[in-house]
Amino acid sequence: MSLENHAEFKLSITKALGDQLAMALRDLSPAPLTEGNIDLLPRHKGVYQLFRHGDPVYIGKADATLAQRLNKHHKKLKGRENIHLDWMSFKALSVDEDFAAVAPEKLLIDRFQGDGQAPWNENGFGINDPGVERDTTVFADDHFDQLYPARLDWVISDLPQGVQSLRTFLKFVKVALPYTFRYAYNRTKKESYYDQFEVTIQQSEMTADEFFRFVSAQLPDPWQVMILPGYAVMYPKELESRSARKYYIAGEEFLAKPAAGS
Repeated sequence: MSLENHAEFKLSITKALGDQLAMALRDLSPAPLTEGNIDLLPRHKGVYQLFRHGDPVYIGKADATLAQRLNKHHKKLKGRENIHLDWMSFKALSVDEDFAAVAPEKLLIDRFQGDGQAPWNENGFGINDPGVERDTTVFADDHFDQLYPARLDWVISDLPQGVQSLRTFLKFVKVALPYTFRYAYNRTKKESYYDQFEVTIQQSEMTADEFFRFVSAQLPDPWQVMILPGYAVMYPKELESRSARKYYIAGEEFLAKPAAGS
């Protein structure tokens, strides 16, 4: 039985907000993802959209400032194979702090993923450090790290030269690399394990490949470096992963894990 004086009304505030955010982004023109363009952004929180060859690929949010978050992406993309920063551009929206509670980036992801316009939100692009539990993960062929692996020819410049502790050198390189380099470290001890090793750096630069070979030669057995698609790890134990690209052991480089005793 229908009533002429009654009807059902469903209010979808989240859909309305998502539509408004999407419309606001569409009214903007993408700017090249350069340090200069990023630095022009106001120091606001917000949401942003990345484009590759003009096609939208990623939706993200900035909990600190838009510039801080986009600079992280800029650095990350510089250190990857098979991609050039010239291909990348972005749009950004400042979002009121109170509005952030409704997760505006999630509204946009839901809005754009339905049209296939946020593929990098599904393949691991936004992950900073996947964590030790992911070191043995087999990455899918379409994962961001498989498509755009970390560059081992990346040049680490302005190296601190002279005699120094291995800890000092590791800390410098960890910051200088455009991808995660995770190594064993006991934060509860005042003195680092690496303080007992001194290294002499004579050159002003070296590639990431040269660095991993060098640092593996400074540490005794069983220390190893393992290069995964998008990052590197170094621990005092035998490392192995089906996704590993390369290993460095005692200054030697291996494309596959060497047999025990070799």
